[in-house]
Amino acid sequence: MASWPIFSASGWARYFASVVPLTNCLRLVIHGLSLATDEGLIKSVTREGKPEELLRGPLYYVLVLILCAVLFWRESPVGVISLAMMCGGDGIADIVGRRFGSTKLPYNKQKSWAGSLSMFVLGFLVSVGMLYYFSALGYFQLDWVSTVERVALVSFIATMVESLPITGMVDDNISVPLVSMVVASLAFAY
Repeated sequence: MASWPIFSASGWARYFASVVPLTNCLRLVIHGLSLATDEGLIKSVTREGKPEELLRGPLYYVLVLILCAVLFWRESPVGVISLAMMCGGDGIADIVGRRFGSTKLPYNKQKSWAGSLSMFVLGFLVSVGMLYYFSALGYFQLDWVSTVERVALVSFIATMVESLPITGMVDDNISVPLVSMVVASLAFAY
């Protein structure tokens, strides 16, 4: 997403920007189906070292990146916020939760207060930072007081959804960005 501004103003730029994530998508499918082997890839993006894990969280991650590039591109804060919540917020929640998450949430013993708090804070900060970046480059004209309030709302709701005990049903690389898209679409509807 941070590289989107280097692409041209062409209507095709969003699709060209999706080539790298699409390539990664194909790579994940090929290795996830064990049509080829890449132990480095498997070790770097899976938790248990099983190739089929590539077909879940990591694959969803690149599919959401493609979706945000194609649907929202540089024209809407919705894609920026959705990706910031998935990459920045949810990405750090797992790391902080595993390292410092001894106090678990009362309704989900798989999640911690530390992980959830870090998701909210970093998701919020990355979202605001990326919105500022795109605004400074002229892509968005935002009222910053209301933008900060709306981003806080999106961050809070996305954090609540990520904390729910639904991981067995829906991967958070799907639920977090999709909820972020819906809430941000409503919050930033002009």
